[in-house]
Amino acid sequence: MFTSVLLPIDLNQESSWDRALPAAEQIARDYGAKLTIMSVLPTFGLPAVSQYFPEGFEKKAEGAASEALKSFVRDKCTNPDQVKLHLAHGTIYDEILQYAAKIQCDLIVMGSHRPEFKDYLLGPNAARVVRHAKQSVFVVRPT
Repeated sequence: MFTSVLLPIDLNQESSWDRALPAAEQIARDYGAKLTIMSVLPTFGLPAVSQYFPEGFEKKAEGAASEALKSFVRDKCTNPDQVKLHLAHGTIYDEILQYAAKIQCDLIVMGSHRPEFKDYLLGPNAARVVRHAKQSVFVVRPT
């Protein structure tokens, strides 16, 4: 049923992966699917904001995030050699949706957090992915 599973995570937010990672690994194992773990570096937002960061800041941030993602997979995954990694840069939910389409995954597994008041007004990334994804989305709730 599933041949490719995508797990987007926020390396700084344990709730994005603490329950979702085991679920994604189990689904991939059960179906013999490829597992891809991705993380997204958010953009600065307004171009005027980028002028306040030192020259080369984005490249350094991407390098550090790439190493952190590799370390995460090495430390947390059951079979790290069988996991594909992807680091994106942009709007979180857009990057998830675009990459899911690019790799033609069948399933997106996402961790969710307990919603705060602002999430009811703006909508968290998981909600946007659920609304707009062409693939099935499995949202893993916190305990």
